[in-house]
Amino acid sequence: MPTLTELNLYPIKSCAGIALREATLTPAGLMVENIYDREWMVVDERGGFMTQRDFPKLALVAPRIKADTLELRAPGMLRLEIPLGLPDPEEEKTLSVRVWDDSVEAYDCDETTAVWFSRFLGTPCRLVRFHANARRAASAKWTGGADAPTLFSDGFPMLVISEASLADLNGKLEAQGRAALPMNRFRPNIVISGIEAFDEDVAESFRIGDAKIKPVKPCARCPMPSVDQSRGEFGPDPLDILRSYRANPRVDGGITFGMNAILLEGEGQVLRVGQEVEMTLAF
Repeated sequence: MPTLTELNLYPIKSCAGIALREATLTPAGLMVENIYDREWMVVDERGGFMTQRDFPKLALVAPRIKADTLELRAPGMLRLEIPLGLPDPEEEKTLSVRVWDDSVEAYDCDETTAVWFSRFLGTPCRLVRFHANARRAASAKWTGGADAPTLFSDGFPMLVISEASLADLNGKLEAQGRAALPMNRFRPNIVISGIEAFDEDVAESFRIGDAKIKPVKPCARCPMPSVDQSRGEFGPDPLDILRSYRANPRVDGGITFGMNAILLEGEGQVLRVGQEVEMTLAF
């Protein structure tokens, strides 16, 4: 029986994730303690988003949700705590920030936080939070017209990967004398066991309890899977192996691994690691 084996929340885009035992499903992705996936983001002086693609050290910024703060730790830095309470949207300082082709309003976190990130990354930057009145949606071309909000993700509210897909890749790496990679290189929100490698590519939907999750777009991989998440450095790059068998014509030949997904049913349902998953194939 397919089983839900991992739930991962990434409060800050491109920073370390938080492994969860349970999480609440929302149209905008996973949520826990009223904190949403990719609710915060680091931006440069022009408001452009910053990721591990150019700043792999972001992987070393480790968040932890406390009672009323998001605690951040990073090597060589004092602990930083960010208040979780939402500011007054009419009074708090805001910035217009960019994620790919989208421009949205965001709360500008304080100067202390900006200095903390700037010192750690060695370049001027700021931390911003998705604005309560902002709106950003996944591509209707891929959702089939379904309304799927997302925050600061690359484009979709959830990413689903099967354990078998990673095992398939690792088998090919090990056959060449290369080290196996952990799942965190691919930064999924939901990991499922008990299905065949890349079955997520051809799934019409996954039902978990009363929730229905639909894979909608193959996830084209950038250089981020080459970042060692424990060291914050570029390491062995699996894209050469993936290129040999994972080029996908659906995304103009991009190298894909995992499926971007949206919520069809079950807003407010709580997912728990260990739950059974019912997969319906798209044929």
